[in-house]
Amino acid sequence: MAGGRRAAGLALGWGCCLLLCCAATSKLEVSTPAVVEVEIGDTARIECNFYIPGNGSYSYIDWFYVDRKETATPHTNSPVRLCHVTDSEVLKDDTEYKERLSVGEDKALSISKVTVQDDRTFVCQVGAGSSGVGESHTELHVYKVPETPVIEPNTGGISVHNSANSQIAKCESKNSFPPANITWHKNGEQLDLQENQMRYSRTRESSGLHSVSSILFDTVTREDRDSHYHCTVHYWLRGQRHTLESQKVQITVFYPAEHLKLQVVPSSALVKEGDNVKLVCESDGNPPPVFSFYKRGLDDKWQELSSLAETDSGVLTLHGVNKSSSGLYRCESLDLDDMTQLEKEVELVVNYIEGVHVEMEPSSPLREGGSVTLSCDAHSPVALDYQWTDEKGRKMGDGNQLFLSNLTFETPNNLSCKVVAPSVPGLEQSKQVSLAVEGKPRIVAISSPLYVRQDEVVNLTCKAIAFPRPSVHWSVNGTAHEYVDNQHIASNLTVRVNRDLLKAGAMCRFSNKMGDSEKHIQLLVESVRKGQSADGVHQPRLWQESHYLAWGGSLAAGSALHLPLLLSLPSREGSRGSVPSSGKAACLPSPTSPCSPDLTGQGSKGMAWCLAGVPAIHPPVAHGAWHPRADCVHTERFCTELCILQGAGQALGTGGGILSLPTKRGPWWDRR
Repeated sequence: MAGGRRAAGLALGWGCCLLLCCAATSKLEVSTPAVVEVEIGDTARIECNFYIPGNGSYSYIDWFYVDRKETATPHTNSPVRLCHVTDSEVLKDDTEYKERLSVGEDKALSISKVTVQDDRTFVCQVGAGSSGVGESHTELHVYKVPETPVIEPNTGGISVHNSANSQIAKCESKNSFPPANITWHKNGEQLDLQENQMRYSRTRESSGLHSVSSILFDTVTREDRDSHYHCTVHYWLRGQRHTLESQKVQITVFYPAEHLKLQVVPSSALVKEGDNVKLVCESDGNPPPVFSFYKRGLDDKWQELSSLAETDSGVLTLHGVNKSSSGLYRCESLDLDDMTQLEKEVELVVNYIEGVHVEMEPSSPLREGGSVTLSCDAHSPVALDYQWTDEKGRKMGDGNQLFLSNLTFETPNNLSCKVVAPSVPGLEQSKQVSLAVEGKPRIVAISSPLYVRQDEVVNLTCKAIAFPRPSVHWSVNGTAHEYVDNQHIASNLTVRVNRDLLKAGAMCRFSNKMGDSEKHIQLLVESVRKGQSADGVHQPRLWQESHYLAWGGSLAAGSALHLPLLLSLPSREGSRGSVPSSGKAACLPSPTSPCSPDLTGQGSKGMAWCLAGVPAIHPPVAHGAWHPRADCVHTERFCTELCILQGAGQALGTGGGILSLPTKRGPWWDRR
């Protein structure tokens, strides 16, 4: 419609010029635009301007259409009147335009809902009586912009061995008027095609619109595997050329392989025993050739492995490789198109650690206070590092040798040598070795003094550490039960309290081939605990003044009281130490006492004393009964447990529970 208005405006300008230029003439002049362009579906408007000499008036205006020669059939190119216009009325003739035409006040002809059939010549004829009759012709050009072209590449693939032209792609654009033209492009450049390289066709649809298609034919080379093709549709509008482009497509090109590549995935330098390894064979041919895999044996003969491979994809998978998987592998490719054959080889190295062993000097027996040297060795094609850990995973040392001195029962029984290959992540092996330190039994805890009542049944407890396992003997008769935890052995003797037992107490003795150890257990009547002895002598109220007690392998605190960290007990031959209220205490050996190491730390400090080789005095328990597990550990273990204190107010040990402190209501201890 815009084109129609523009052309009509030009025609109106020409008409005005004609009126001005010919004002002095005596001839009737009629003018219309030479061409009016309008898109299908819009309204076409054709202006008609005229000049009548002597300021005369027109008698009538008639509008006609005439089929152009290229579209007309025989006897159909005669003028057909559309309407008759006078000064008073517009009379429409009975034609196909009757319902679609109108005439404006300026006598311009308008045709609505233009179709392809309206692509005709329209004539404006003006009658002016004595001035005669004049007319002017306008070419109405109807157009429809074509749809974006659609390109379909050859999906079957084209071989470089085809000497004749093969179909590359097909391009189609629908519903245009007039018919559009198609050109072909490769990698952005327009192709200058020969007659045998393109096949063009045009179809007129029932709507009168045109669909055009073009097929491109050509030969291909190896480089065309990366080429991009597209087509362009060209059409004219208002004297200018316009284009629409299709998508760019690629075609499949078949060509033989020129090079072959074989690689190990993951990299051979990182392969270790137990890994799944892929040997990937790749060629630069298309389609990929048939692949075959081989491994060279010890006799230099090649063993075929194709049954284990994906011959189409060129992948050989080796599951759980080991040392024997190392070797030279070969991949061969066969192009079935021209029967060309290529081959490539690669070396697979499987990294491993083998022969891990630990030697101990001296091998046996190991005695308390002695020393031992452990040596670890292994074989591998790569450099190795050695690490030593105990059974809890704590690091003991680095290097292939570990020297341990001053052996005790507390020396870890099981050590592990871990062999690591730093250059191959995940490659490691471990070997365990057991240490058995022999020594005379050492009694580490007894239930003494024990506050009892006459005739009640009580438990007497002795606990020792020793290897080999000792036998236990009691000086009194009763029912004994033994509890063994690694090198620790505890014996509980259930007896009934009588005068003889109160007077003499009881002896427990532990014996093995390395020697004997024994301890005396004192029994006191329960009144002594309340401040009086059997003979009426006042006893110090130690337990009511104590703040912290070692019990069951723990240092326990009354968390509800939040008291300073303090255990203050009398000692006959004690060493002492201090423990911080927060953080970790550091343990230092005490050269003066077999009882307890010194304890050092920072923070609010308290005192920890030992009594004659026993880390703490055992607290009495309700009803005078001694809980079978309520015992103290030996000196070194006591120190170790004490060193794991975290914060003020409570302490947890690995062997026991938590004790509450004595409160104002009296000395009570609870196991929690």
